[in-house]
Amino acid sequence: MLRILPVLVLLPLPGRACEMALLLATDVSGSVDADEDADEDAPQVKGLADAPDDPGIAGVLVQGQVALAVVQWSGVGAQALVPPRTPMRGRGDVARFSADARASPRAFAASDTAVGQAIGFSAAQFAAVPECRRQVIGISGDGPGDAGFTVGQARQAAQAGGIEINAVAIEDMGPSSPITSFCRRWAITRGGFVMTARGLGDYPRAIRAKIMRELTRPGS
Repeated sequence: MLRILPVLVLLPLPGRACEMALLLATDVSGSVDADEDADEDAPQVKGLADAPDDPGIAGVLVQGQVALAVVQWSGVGAQALVPPRTPMRGRGDVARFSADARASPRAFAASDTAVGQAIGFSAAQFAAVPECRRQVIGISGDGPGDAGFTVGQARQAAQAGGIEINAVAIEDMGPSSPITSFCRRWAITRGGFVMTARGLGDYPRAIRAKIMRELTRPGS
């Protein structure tokens, strides 16, 4: 199922431009093993926590005064911003975000996967940072949605509001790529992209590459 990550909203410094509000969404539905997800060394948790603290990524986050946030989501009505919300004004804020992401408890368990609701909830969070030039949702997941309104509806509404959606598709080992195809067809917005991770062990590499690409590509 699609995994979307927790949300920490970072407010830009007064007088400095916020280049982008980036919301990382992580799926904590029933398809995600509770024991694996609770382990701070699990690939998904480690990847989310370590990526922003990468020296190359951290520098761009601070330079652009990026408003970074995380949402955990599962079935219908099961979406949550993960506190605390910290202004990303320097390297200390980046390190604090990584530590909070690593320590955040799982918000939901044993539920359906409402991808459309997750996108809608995530899109609504950008109202808190209207000053940011770009608004981007990054979705990570290992399956299509099985509950709630359609992903296509949510994607269309987000795109109409000027929001970009990209994805990390977590595939099984092997040549087939059904989740990548699903994300390309239904989840990402026009001009968006999908990074493919071959198994959870490849997730940290894929999420790091996705965030760097989002931070360095020009807005559409």
